[in-house]
Amino acid sequence: MLKINVGDVVKLRKMHPCGSNIWEITRTGIDIGLKCRGCGHRVMIPRTKFERVCKQVIGTVE
Repeated sequence: MLKINVGDVVKLRKMHPCGSNIWEITRTGIDIGLKCRGCGHRVMIPRTKFERVCKQVIGTVE
């Protein structure tokens, strides 16, 4: 199981239509809340899908 916290910045495998693949974690639990760092779009995805598409945890928001 991937250790993530609210405020972490992650890189996903696929690009968002805005061209960014860097996302910020806004919610954790069964579903993961993500906010695109490129355009600010917010999405919720199941944890199982998130663990498949997450490439790496980059760091935390300051």
